[in-house]
Amino acid sequence: MSLIATIFLLVFITEFVSWIGQSFLLELAYALYLRIFYAGTLSRQKKLKSEILLDKKELLQTSAQDEFAKWVKRKRSVDKGLGDLEKLNSELSSVRTSFSLKFNSAIWFLTAGVQFIVGWWYRKSAVFYLPPGWFGPLSWWLAFPFAPAGSVSCGVWQMACRRVIKIGERVVKDLAEPVPVPSERKVKVE
Repeated sequence: MSLIATIFLLVFITEFVSWIGQSFLLELAYALYLRIFYAGTLSRQKKLKSEILLDKKELLQTSAQDEFAKWVKRKRSVDKGLGDLEKLNSELSSVRTSFSLKFNSAIWFLTAGVQFIVGWWYRKSAVFYLPPGWFGPLSWWLAFPFAPAGSVSCGVWQMACRRVIKIGERVVKDLAEPVPVPSERKVKVE
């Protein structure tokens, strides 16, 4: 793939992740991760919740004064279930924290990190050359910082791609918005 397309694709992916939202992607990936690697824990948590609700229902239907032994047995069962559920929830919470850290690091690397690496690696390369005299004395800025004179550098090309993608995003959002219908005025007939 050419350098011009690679940089555009990297910037597009970064803006796409920004547009969708990193937290939304995190929730999607985390749900998938749990279903693949922690399916047993999730099913155990669901089963435990339903057992606790059933035990609580039976506990509420049991009179503490009339059937004390039965009530204590159910109360202990509910308390034990709540303790087990708390352990499962804390385990899943630590899994989520760990996954979140790894996922956010991976997203950062795939967006900003790769852009930085590509920009650094090709810092002295020209993305493309401009015809001489098109931008006059400003042509040095397009080659900033290290690209040959008369060319466009990676950094400037990244900025231009980002700007064009943002404008495209704005246009798509404007086109997707429903057009407000003017309200009908009530005419008073006398």
